[in-house]
Parts: sequence; structure tokens; C-alpha cells
Amino acid sequence: MNDVRYSVDDAVATITLDRPEAMNALTTRMKAELLEALTMASQAYAVRAVLLTGTDRAFCAGQDLNEHAANLEAGLGLNGTVRTHYNPIVMAIAEMGKPVVAAVNGVAAGAGAALAFACDLRIASDRAKFAMAFSGIGLAPDSGASWTLQRLVGRARATDLLLLGEPFDAARALELGIVSKVVPASELAAEARALAVRLAQGPTSAYAATKHALEFAASSSLADALVLEADLQDTCAKTADHLNATHAFLDKKRPVFEGR
Repeated sequence: MNDVRYSVDDAVATITLDRPEAMNALTTRMKAELLEALTMASQAYAVRAVLLTGTDRAFCAGQDLNEHAANLEAGLGLNGTVRTHYNPIVMAIAEMGKPVVAAVNGVAAGAGAALAFACDLRIASDRAKFAMAFSGIGLAPDSGASWTLQRLVGRARATDLLLLGEPFDAARALELGIVSKVVPASELAAEARALAVRLAQGPTSAYAATKHALEFAASSSLADALVLEADLQDTCAKTADHLNATHAFLDKKRPVFEGR
């Protein structure tokens, strides 16, 4: 990989968008590399949590507009990138059977912001900036922003953010509930990694079931959600992690989860 870095340590797969000269804007190659990295993390048994971040001043500035302009000039339009790249990337994050943490270190705009929204948890640097930049260039939202943002902030605020496209800082993102924590820039890497390691040491199967339950319940009736919850509990109850944690509780010991 050239523009996306991938490493594994302490059961955490760290995926770093690494094209700082372009604020980590996404080219065709970079999107393919990101999907490859997410697929690797998903399939690796040794990985139990994922940390997604960027380098230098940006988390991700969204679509690379130089490449996009060239496609427009060539009559290629969007060149199929929403269906071919963005949709599979967002689904890879959403369907990851492991927690995904976004460490938003700087600018997160357009599809870049949507990638952060798709993650399970978000921590931001106090230097982070968010912008729903789609309407500013005459486009509709993509990369799941229409789905994720309104579930984070409510439909009225999502409409405001998407139609007006006005940038907002980390403090506002915290106020809106988009991020769970804002820390000084110098502390972001350590804070985000500590959270990812904590999740990697947790009950991986239960986390996967929780993600599934939340996604299903977002567009289902209470009755259907109750049925799925019962099915998921049956599955989780058979895991070694649940059995061991139950015994640990009865013995007044701290449970040790092995992700199985």
C-alpha cells in the first residue's frame, strides 16, 4: 500500500490515511487501498479492534477533486466511484465484526467526515474541523452520510448541516454528539489507541452482536428488534467469553476476554 498504512499491535489494526500533501483526499488508488486494509482487519483473527486515522493536518478531506475534475473533463462523471468504492468501504466499516474507532486528527470533510460517522466511536483532536461539503459543489451526500448523520444528531440538525454545509469545529461536534470526546492534539493518538486497546481486550463476539442489533433496530419495529436480540443473546451465551465472565463475576474476579 502506498497511501494507506496498516499495522497490527495489541490486537488493534491501525489504518492510517497517509497522503498529507493532499490532506488525505481520496483517489481511486487510495480508496482501493482503504477497502483492502479494512478487509484485512475484518478477516484477521488476531485483530479485535480497528483504529482509523489520518496524518498531519487532516483526517480526510473527502474525494480528491483534481482526479474528479479530470474525470468530468473526460466525460466519465463520477466514474462509478460511489457504488464501486465508497459504498463498499462504508459497509466494510459497518459490518466489521469488531469495534472501529475514528481518531479525527484534523479536517474531516465530505466523504472523509462520512467515514468517521460510519465508525462506532469517534474521538477528536481540538484541532479537528468537520464540513459536509457536498452541497457546496452541487452534489448530494454519499458514503452513508444521509443515514449516519441523522442518527447521530437527529433529522433537523442533519438537514441543516447537509444543506448549508457550514464547517464546525470539534467543540461543536462534541455538543452535537458526533464525537464522544475532544482532547488536545498532542494527546489524541494516545487516547484513541488506549480506547482501541480497551475494546480489543473486550468480548469481541458481544461487540459484533451489539453492532448488529443497533443497525437492525434503527429501521425495525420493537417486536422485530426483540426477536433479533433474543437470537443474538442465544449466540453470545454459547461463547467462552460469556461463560468465563460469568464465573469471574461469581468469583469476584475481573473477567479476561479472549474474543471467542
